[in-house]
Amino acid sequence: MDSKAAIWFLPDDIALTNDKTPLMLQSVMFCPILTWTCAELNAMGVGRLFVVSDVRVHELLRPHIPWDAVLVDGARHAEELLEHLKGKDGEVVVLNGVVLPVGVFSGGAVYRAGIPAVRRVLKEHGAFAAFPEGAEILKGFLPVGDEEELRAALPMCRQKILQKHLDNGVVILDTNNCYIDPRVTIGSGTVILPGTILRGETKIGARCTIGPNTMLTGCTVGDETEVNASQGTDSRIGSHTNVGPFAYLRPNSTVGDHVKVGDFVEIKNSVIGDGTKISHLTYVGDSDVGERVNFGCGTVTTNYDGFKKYRCTIGDDVFIGCNTNLVAPVALGNGSYTAAGSTITRDVPADALGVARARQENKDGWAARNREAKGKKK
Repeated sequence: MDSKAAIWFLPDDIALTNDKTPLMLQSVMFCPILTWTCAELNAMGVGRLFVVSDVRVHELLRPHIPWDAVLVDGARHAEELLEHLKGKDGEVVVLNGVVLPVGVFSGGAVYRAGIPAVRRVLKEHGAFAAFPEGAEILKGFLPVGDEEELRAALPMCRQKILQKHLDNGVVILDTNNCYIDPRVTIGSGTVILPGTILRGETKIGARCTIGPNTMLTGCTVGDETEVNASQGTDSRIGSHTNVGPFAYLRPNSTVGDHVKVGDFVEIKNSVIGDGTKISHLTYVGDSDVGERVNFGCGTVTTNYDGFKKYRCTIGDDVFIGCNTNLVAPVALGNGSYTAAGSTITRDVPADALGVARARQENKDGWAARNREAKGKKK
């Protein structure tokens, strides 16, 4: 389609109470209708969007439309649109009301018309009150007038979204048991297992395995990566990496390539270098971790003192013993070790061993004497 502009007339939802979301901002598979339709218009080649609505909802609409879209006052739309379209030629897409981009016949709610014909309607009627001469109805949009119609359309929307990915070579083992936001992109050959929920502008690479029982929101995942029974939010995961089961990636985390993030591992606001292994029962928060680091079971970065967050810096090829506490701010040099059970409060130089624990003392015969004493009391 060669159209470069669109005019979208949105309903006046300002009569709704403050605790009720206008229809145009209600969600389909986690995505506001306005956001989804704007993205589809962009994919159709629409480069300039005019959104006509009551000025009282302009502030609500702005976060959900392209940054360069023009908000037009519904009460003065003829005057403003005539000015914006002055001297313009070509065609414009016109959308009337709330529409879902689900590939069906629009019934006249969406059509394409020449800009001169649109200008004539605006001049003759002082409003967009007639069908422009020569207009062509466009397929691909379903109009919805209220919440009941939206609820009825949701199953079809969900299936349309899934079908798009199936057509692109994605394998979805159970289409009745996964939920995918329309903003999500998935590479060919990726397998989506049951219980998977993909939200926001999540981007999945090729030949990945996602799920079962996984939720990713606003995440980027590289090629040939597996995310199993885990959750991630606003984070990046590299290629050839394994996450889970039962891992949790909190916002602003970057996990590199060939990394293992195992069971009951939580990562927050941290960078994890390539080849690093965090196999189980570990918390990494506010840390910069190098390549090929090995985290022993039970490692904790103690990054918060009740008032401020501090960062840990861990070099390449570091070996962190089990049950190590890293009290930030602290740095471990390249190739260094920490002894199991240590609480590290000072920097460990490169290739050094950090030991911070009490020396073991064995008291010979103590257990026998203890049993004898307690036995006499009984």
